[in-house]
Amino acid sequence: MKRKSFIGIILSIVMCFCLSGCSFFGNTIEIGQSSEAIIAEEPTADPEDASSMTYEKAVVHAMEKLEHMTLEEKVGQLFVVNLEQIDRKNGSFFEWKKCTKRMIKNLGKYKPGGVILFSRNIANRKQTTNLISNLQINSNLPLLITVDEEGGDVSRIASNDKMQTTKFPTMETIGREKDSEYVYDMGSTIGSEIKELGFNVDFAPVADVKTSVLNKEIGSRSFGDDSDKVAELTSAFVKGLQSQNISATLKHFPGQGSSLGDTHIESVNIDSSITALRKTDFVPFEAGIEAGADFVMVSHISVSKVTETSQPASMSRLIMQTILREELGFKGVIVTDAMDMAPIVQNYTAGEAALKAIEGGADIVLMPADFFSTYKYLLEKVDEGKLTEERINESVLRILTVKYQRGIIEP
Repeated sequence: MKRKSFIGIILSIVMCFCLSGCSFFGNTIEIGQSSEAIIAEEPTADPEDASSMTYEKAVVHAMEKLEHMTLEEKVGQLFVVNLEQIDRKNGSFFEWKKCTKRMIKNLGKYKPGGVILFSRNIANRKQTTNLISNLQINSNLPLLITVDEEGGDVSRIASNDKMQTTKFPTMETIGREKDSEYVYDMGSTIGSEIKELGFNVDFAPVADVKTSVLNKEIGSRSFGDDSDKVAELTSAFVKGLQSQNISATLKHFPGQGSSLGDTHIESVNIDSSITALRKTDFVPFEAGIEAGADFVMVSHISVSKVTETSQPASMSRLIMQTILREELGFKGVIVTDAMDMAPIVQNYTAGEAALKAIEGGADIVLMPADFFSTYKYLLEKVDEGKLTEERINESVLRILTVKYQRGIIEP
């Protein structure tokens, strides 16, 4: 089926669903950008914050936008990258705190869907707002500006006193001592404070149930070992965060609270059956999905008892499509965990990993080991007929829908 006829049919279906009050794909936004590269001396004044657009209207705007995008623009939307990936002059972990000319050039050439900032990119409020403003000004489509701001130990912003944002206890402490009202207020506060700086996506909350005291990777980042309690607090965090029009992200699906290893440094398999996952690990994710979370982040753990392979969950169609989408009913954006982590780089090239993730059902590839080569690799696979533009359209539609619904793109 040709691209335009495919999009036309889907748009007609979406219009029917919207008129009948039913739901369809995902969430998005759009803004006309100047073709000239601009660096702002000061962040431009933000327009009055718009309340989130209805899901149905966002889908319609997303479909209209998608119809006029080139294949290259669409492939770019599939990536969220760190700043070192768009200016590689100083290595993989350089502390970029300004939008450089090379970043501007590569934003225009590769058109990534978003960027992620780390503590090394965040010095003070003025610097951060200037950096984000300049990145947005020089992107052809408004970017997802993402950060890991969980509260507790993983707080890229609040850990810096110069940012003057609220510090919260660890999730482990909150799970023991606080209630859902406190967690809703925490999510709302984090959302409000990072929104002032220009962020629009928080890679939080952690929805893992920490069932193993030996767990290294999750540690104090989980609300605890009681799946119902974790579910209640996860839901509250999502609702609080998204009340500020900041997208929430449930992580790390399918749940790695029982793992004994750390996917940052090694491949990890969890010894859980599908029955155990449904009884415990899925419970907070179901609650977060019910609360309306825009994103789910999929881990690189493998679940061999379920998939009968050592394939990472971030590449598994069974995990992402059959379980997360069909069984749990998630319609939003699936993002991989960082693709420069050990289970990926030790076993796959950057291009192979991205292709397998997208084929498995992921919408966004987070931090591939080499963004430029991976972008080109996906375009080559489309030319070879190994990746269809229709499959790419599915993911870009979900991404654009979030961007419209959260006001990142204005219709």
